[in-house]
Amino acid sequence: MTDAEHIAPEYGGPVPIAPEYPGPGEVLIVTGMSGAGRSTAADALEDLGWYVVDNLPPQMLRPLLELTELAGGALPRVAVVVDVRGRELFRELPAITRALRDGRPVRVMFLDASDEVLVRRFEAVRRPHPLQGDGTILDGINQERLRLAAVRESADIIVDTSAFNIHQLATQVIDLFAAAGAARHSVTIMSFGFKYGLPPDADLVADMRFLPNPFWNDELRSFTGEDDNVRDFVLEQQGAREFLDSYAAALVPVLEGYQRENKGHSVVAIGCTGGKHRSVVMAHELAARLSSLPGVAVRVKHRDLGRE
Repeated sequence: MTDAEHIAPEYGGPVPIAPEYPGPGEVLIVTGMSGAGRSTAADALEDLGWYVVDNLPPQMLRPLLELTELAGGALPRVAVVVDVRGRELFRELPAITRALRDGRPVRVMFLDASDEVLVRRFEAVRRPHPLQGDGTILDGINQERLRLAAVRESADIIVDTSAFNIHQLATQVIDLFAAAGAARHSVTIMSFGFKYGLPPDADLVADMRFLPNPFWNDELRSFTGEDDNVRDFVLEQQGAREFLDSYAAALVPVLEGYQRENKGHSVVAIGCTGGKHRSVVMAHELAARLSSLPGVAVRVKHRDLGRE
């Protein structure tokens, strides 16, 4: 990757608490678009103590999983990088993954990035895309997206690396997979500004533009949603607390369902115009309401708080 990417936001807030999947033989399948940062993610996992296997044909996943079970505690966490370098073998990955997930601790992390960013990264390293053949880099990317559509759809965690450099991506992986107690699901409450675009990895989006904008208040414009005067202003507005209570209650069965379905991470995006006032306040308040849920670890990130 080059220093250019989602998970490429420079978020503020506490270090995320990620889910820990107990027991020996845990397997994480790392896959996704070529150029999206699989190698960087694998290196970060290795730094966390995972046993990492690169470019494994999907047909070898079952023998590997059996090996982790035989090894018991000797191989408690195994990460496997699987990608289209396996060519025709890769087509069987969705079916093999579904079979392995039957009662086994298998997770899939899919790394993605925009076409524009992927093209730029391939051009920077002066290497062809593995599927472009006699065509262009973009032709190869389009072919890869078609082949990966089913895998992306069934992934437990999707990380858009468009805005990340290699260091930011490594930090994100560490945040997601560092051991963190008994949490079964990690939810990120992310504030953002609509004028900068929707967060590509958001699972749910809520719009705070129904509240008056502190930006138009001369006494509040220079402050942010992390300041008490802005917080008080936003929460005093009609509908603010009602929304928080209702939305938090609506999220409870969603987060419980994610745990039942073994979805390890989700992103709830809270937006306003610029991502500096209303969304910041409401993200913090929503996180406070969800923090007591059993099996759920909550973190807050502000995507656009530092933008001009």
